Amino acid sequence: MSRLPTYFISHGGGPWPYMTGAFRRNFDVLEQSLVDMRHELVDKPKAILVISGHWETGGFAISSGVKPGMVYDYHGFPDYLYHIAYNAPGSPELAGRVRQILGEAGIDAALDPTRGFDHGTFSILKPLYPDEDVPVVQLSLHASLDPALHLAVGRALAPLRDEGVLIVGSGLSYHNLQAMRGSGGYEPSRRFDAWLRETLAEAGKERSARLTQWEKAPAARAAHPREDHLIPLMVVVGAAEGEAGAVTYHQEDFFGGLTASSFRFGQVPATADSTTADRLTA
Repeated sequence: MSRLPTYFISHGGGPWPYMTGAFRRNFDVLEQSLVDMRHELVDKPKAILVISGHWETGGFAISSGVKPGMVYDYHGFPDYLYHIAYNAPGSPELAGRVRQILGEAGIDAALDPTRGFDHGTFSILKPLYPDEDVPVVQLSLHASLDPALHLAVGRALAPLRDEGVLIVGSGLSYHNLQAMRGSGGYEPSRRFDAWLRETLAEAGKERSARLTQWEKAPAARAAHPREDHLIPLMVVVGAAEGEAGAVTYHQEDFFGGLTASSFRFGQVPATADSTTADRLTA
C-alpha cells in the first residue's frame, strides 16, 4: 500500500448522519465530500486513527477496546439519536503501536480500553465507511491544547501512513456555538477560513510555524473561542509536514451563511480518479 494522505474534516453537528427530516439537509455537501474521500482513497485502509475534538485528557490517551461502545456527547436531540450505534471494531494492536511510537518520541500516552466512539468520530465514519468494517482507534487531545505539542505528535505518528493506517483529525474549521445561532458568525468564519486555506496551501515548516501562532489570524478567537475543534488539525499537519495541502470540502452557506472547510495533506493513491486531484484555492 502506498503512503496514505492525512485529513482534517469539519465534522458538522451532532449525530447528523443518523438524523431524519429537513435539518439533515444542512449536511448534504459535507456528506458528499466524505463519499468523494472514500472514492479517492480507492482501497479501504487497514485501520483508522481519529483525533477527535470531543475527547480531551490530562495526558494523551488511546482507545484500546476490542468492541468500542458509543459516547452520546450531545444534548437536545430526539430520543432515538441516543440509541444509535456505529459498530466498527477497535484495534488493540493499533492502539499499542500508537503508544509505542509516541513513547519512542518521548510522548507519554495511556491506553483506555473503555473509551467509545464520540460523535466527532462516528459522524464522519458513518458516511465514509457505512459498512462499519474498518477498525477504528481514537487518540485524545492533550488538555493543554498546545499546537506545537500536537504537531509533534503528528510527526511521530507519520510512519503509520506507510502501514495502511488512515490518520484523520475531526473538528471544525469554525467553532463558535453561540455565534452559530444567528448571523454573527458569517463574516468571522469567512475571514478565518480564508487565512486557513492560504496557510494550509503551504508545505513544511512555514505552515507549521503559522499554525502555532494561529491566534494571530484574522478573526481567530471569534472563530474559535476555545480551540478544541482546531487542534486536531495540528496532528494531521504534523503527520504530513512537507506535503501539499488540498481542500476536500468547502461551503459558504453552512447553516445559512457560515464558511467551513476540510483538508487533505499528501497525495491520493495514484489510481484515484483525476477529478479528485488537488483543488486548493486561497
